[in-house]
Amino acid sequence: MSFLPETSVACETCGGRRFTDETLAITYAGKTIAEVLALTVEEAATVFAAVPAIAQPLAMLGEIGLGYLTLGQPSNTLSGGEAQRIKLAAELGRSGPGRTLYVLDEPTTGLHFADVERLIAALHRLVDRGNTLVIVEHNLDILRAADHLIDLGPEAGEGGGEIVAAGSPEELVRRPGRSHTARWLAAASPPLAAAR
Repeated sequence: MSFLPETSVACETCGGRRFTDETLAITYAGKTIAEVLALTVEEAATVFAAVPAIAQPLAMLGEIGLGYLTLGQPSNTLSGGEAQRIKLAAELGRSGPGRTLYVLDEPTTGLHFADVERLIAALHRLVDRGNTLVIVEHNLDILRAADHLIDLGPEAGEGGGEIVAAGSPEELVRRPGRSHTARWLAAASPPLAAAR
Protein backbone atom coordinates (compact mmCIF):
# COMPACT_ATOMS: atom_id res chain seq x y z
CA MET A 1 0.00 0.00 0.00
CA SER A 2 1.45 3.33 -1.06
CA PHE A 3 0.85 5.05 2.29
CA LEU A 4 2.83 2.46 4.30
CA PRO A 5 6.61 2.02 4.33
CA GLU A 6 8.04 -0.96 2.45
CA THR A 7 8.36 -4.10 4.52
CA SER A 8 10.07 -7.35 3.72
CA VAL A 9 9.66 -10.64 5.53
CA ALA A 10 12.03 -13.56 5.10
CA CYS A 11 10.41 -16.72 3.77
CA GLU A 12 9.86 -19.26 6.56
CA THR A 13 10.75 -22.15 4.26
CA CYS A 14 14.05 -20.95 2.76
CA GLY A 15 15.03 -18.35 5.37
CA GLY A 16 15.40 -15.67 2.70
CA ARG A 17 17.88 -17.68 0.64
CA ARG A 18 15.32 -17.98 -2.21
CA PHE A 19 16.40 -21.54 -3.11
CA THR A 20 15.66 -25.06 -1.97
CA ASP A 21 18.22 -27.09 -0.02
CA GLU A 22 18.75 -29.28 -3.09
CA THR A 23 19.64 -26.24 -5.20
CA LEU A 24 21.91 -24.84 -2.50
CA ALA A 25 23.78 -28.16 -2.35
CA ILE A 26 25.27 -27.35 -5.78
CA THR A 27 28.31 -25.09 -5.62
CA TYR A 28 30.76 -23.39 -7.94
CA ALA A 29 34.15 -22.34 -6.55
CA GLY A 30 32.77 -23.29 -3.13
CA LYS A 31 29.81 -20.92 -3.42
CA THR A 32 26.09 -21.66 -3.61
CA ILE A 33 23.85 -19.74 -6.00
CA ALA A 34 22.65 -17.62 -3.04
CA GLU A 35 26.25 -16.74 -2.18
CA VAL A 36 27.05 -15.96 -5.82
CA LEU A 37 24.07 -13.60 -6.06
CA ALA A 38 25.28 -11.84 -2.89
CA LEU A 39 28.68 -11.10 -4.50
CA THR A 40 29.45 -7.64 -5.79
CA VAL A 41 30.32 -7.33 -9.48
CA GLU A 42 33.94 -6.77 -8.45
CA GLU A 43 34.01 -9.92 -6.26
CA ALA A 44 32.25 -11.99 -8.93
CA ALA A 45 34.80 -10.91 -11.57
CA THR A 46 37.47 -12.65 -9.48
CA VAL A 47 35.38 -15.79 -8.91
CA PHE A 48 34.48 -16.12 -12.62
CA ALA A 49 37.80 -14.93 -14.10
CA ALA A 50 38.24 -18.28 -15.90
CA VAL A 51 34.81 -18.08 -17.57
CA PRO A 52 35.04 -15.43 -20.35
CA ALA A 53 31.29 -15.41 -21.07
CA ILE A 54 30.72 -14.24 -17.49
CA ALA A 55 34.00 -12.42 -16.80
CA GLN A 56 33.78 -10.04 -19.77
CA PRO A 57 30.36 -8.53 -18.93
CA LEU A 58 31.40 -8.25 -15.28
CA ALA A 59 34.61 -6.46 -16.32
CA MET A 60 32.56 -4.05 -18.43
CA LEU A 61 30.30 -3.26 -15.45
CA GLY A 62 33.40 -2.65 -13.34
CA GLU A 63 34.89 -0.38 -16.00
CA ILE A 64 31.97 2.00 -15.86
CA GLY A 65 31.92 2.20 -12.08
CA LEU A 66 29.32 -0.40 -11.13
CA GLY A 67 31.64 -2.83 -9.32
CA TYR A 68 29.78 -2.23 -6.06
CA LEU A 69 26.42 -3.62 -7.27
CA THR A 70 25.51 -7.13 -6.18
CA LEU A 71 24.64 -9.71 -8.82
CA GLY A 72 21.26 -10.43 -7.25
CA GLN A 73 20.32 -6.80 -6.63
CA PRO A 74 16.67 -6.24 -7.60
CA SER A 75 16.30 -3.91 -10.58
CA ASN A 76 13.77 -1.76 -8.72
CA THR A 77 16.52 -0.74 -6.28
CA LEU A 78 18.76 0.70 -9.01
CA SER A 79 18.95 4.45 -9.52
CA GLY A 80 18.17 5.83 -12.97
CA GLY A 81 21.89 6.47 -13.51
CA GLU A 82 22.79 2.89 -12.53
CA ALA A 83 20.17 1.48 -14.90
CA GLN A 84 21.52 3.63 -17.74
CA ARG A 85 25.08 2.52 -17.04
CA ILE A 86 24.05 -1.15 -17.07
CA LYS A 87 22.56 -0.60 -20.54
CA LEU A 88 25.73 1.24 -21.53
CA ALA A 89 27.85 -1.72 -20.38
CA ALA A 90 25.71 -4.04 -22.52
CA GLU A 91 26.27 -1.78 -25.53
CA LEU A 92 30.01 -1.61 -24.92
CA GLY A 93 30.09 -5.41 -24.85
CA ARG A 94 28.49 -5.66 -28.28
CA SER A 95 30.56 -5.66 -31.41
CA GLY A 96 29.23 -3.73 -34.33
CA PRO A 97 29.91 -0.99 -36.83
CA GLY A 98 28.56 1.86 -34.73
CA ARG A 99 26.12 4.32 -36.32
CA THR A 100 23.88 4.25 -33.24
CA LEU A 101 22.49 7.29 -31.41
CA TYR A 102 22.59 7.03 -27.62
CA VAL A 103 20.70 9.50 -25.41
CA LEU A 104 21.79 9.56 -21.75
CA ASP A 105 20.18 11.62 -19.00
CA GLU A 106 22.52 12.57 -16.14
CA PRO A 107 24.56 9.32 -16.23
CA THR A 108 26.98 10.60 -13.57
CA THR A 109 24.35 10.95 -10.84
CA GLY A 110 25.72 9.44 -7.64
CA LEU A 111 29.13 8.57 -9.10
CA HIS A 112 32.43 9.17 -7.31
CA PHE A 113 34.78 11.38 -9.35
CA ALA A 114 37.05 8.38 -10.09
CA ASP A 115 34.06 6.51 -11.53
CA VAL A 116 33.14 9.56 -13.63
CA GLU A 117 36.59 9.29 -15.25
CA ARG A 118 35.93 5.62 -16.00
CA LEU A 119 32.53 6.48 -17.46
CA ILE A 120 34.07 9.15 -19.69
CA ALA A 121 36.58 6.61 -21.03
CA ALA A 122 33.70 4.21 -21.79
CA LEU A 123 31.74 6.97 -23.55
CA HIS A 124 34.78 7.81 -25.67
CA ARG A 125 35.00 4.15 -26.70
CA LEU A 126 31.40 4.29 -27.97
CA VAL A 127 32.17 7.44 -29.97
CA ASP A 128 35.40 5.92 -31.32
CA ARG A 129 33.28 3.08 -32.76
CA GLY A 130 31.32 5.61 -34.85
CA ASN A 131 28.36 6.14 -32.52
CA THR A 132 26.80 9.47 -31.50
CA LEU A 133 26.05 10.36 -27.90
CA VAL A 134 23.63 13.04 -26.75
CA ILE A 135 24.04 13.56 -23.02
CA VAL A 136 21.94 15.77 -20.76
CA GLU A 137 24.40 16.53 -18.00
CA HIS A 138 25.59 19.13 -15.47
CA ASN A 139 28.84 17.40 -14.48
CA LEU A 140 31.75 19.62 -15.55
CA ASP A 141 34.02 16.65 -16.29
CA ILE A 142 31.52 15.30 -18.83
CA LEU A 143 31.03 18.79 -20.29
CA ARG A 144 34.79 19.29 -20.66
CA ALA A 145 35.09 15.97 -22.51
CA ALA A 146 32.31 16.80 -25.00
CA ASP A 147 32.95 17.58 -28.66
CA HIS A 148 30.02 19.99 -28.81
CA LEU A 149 27.88 21.65 -26.13
CA ILE A 150 24.45 23.21 -26.37
CA ASP A 151 23.77 25.35 -23.31
CA LEU A 152 20.13 26.14 -22.58
CA GLY A 153 19.21 29.07 -20.39
CA PRO A 154 19.83 31.74 -19.47
CA GLU A 155 18.21 30.51 -16.25
CA ALA A 156 16.31 27.40 -15.16
CA GLY A 157 12.61 26.65 -15.53
CA GLU A 158 10.52 29.47 -16.96
CA GLY A 159 13.65 31.67 -17.15
CA GLY A 160 15.24 29.29 -19.64
CA GLY A 161 14.55 27.44 -22.83
CA GLU A 162 16.81 29.47 -25.13
CA ILE A 163 20.07 28.31 -26.65
CA VAL A 164 22.50 30.73 -24.99
CA ALA A 165 25.70 29.11 -26.28
CA ALA A 166 26.77 26.33 -28.62
CA GLY A 167 30.15 25.00 -29.69
CA SER A 168 33.13 23.17 -28.30
CA PRO A 169 33.93 23.68 -24.60
CA GLU A 170 36.88 25.88 -25.64
CA GLU A 171 34.64 28.02 -27.84
CA LEU A 172 32.18 28.55 -25.00
CA VAL A 173 34.97 29.61 -22.65
CA ARG A 174 36.35 32.09 -25.23
CA ARG A 175 32.95 33.76 -25.70
CA PRO A 176 30.75 33.01 -22.68
CA GLY A 177 27.97 35.52 -23.39
CA ARG A 178 25.02 34.64 -21.12
CA SER A 179 26.24 31.06 -20.56
CA HIS A 180 26.61 30.07 -16.91
CA THR A 181 28.15 26.81 -18.13
CA ALA A 182 30.92 28.72 -19.95
CA ARG A 183 31.80 30.59 -16.77
CA TRP A 184 31.94 27.37 -14.74
CA LEU A 185 34.09 25.72 -17.41
CA ALA A 186 36.46 28.71 -17.38
CA ALA A 187 36.77 28.54 -13.60
CA ALA A 188 37.27 24.75 -13.50
CA SER A 189 40.59 23.27 -12.53
CA PRO A 190 42.74 22.02 -14.23
CA PRO A 191 42.51 24.46 -17.13
CA LEU A 192 40.33 23.22 -19.96
CA ALA A 193 43.21 22.75 -22.42
CA ALA A 194 44.93 20.38 -19.98
CA ALA A 195 41.79 18.31 -19.47
CA ARG A 196 41.25 17.44 -23.14
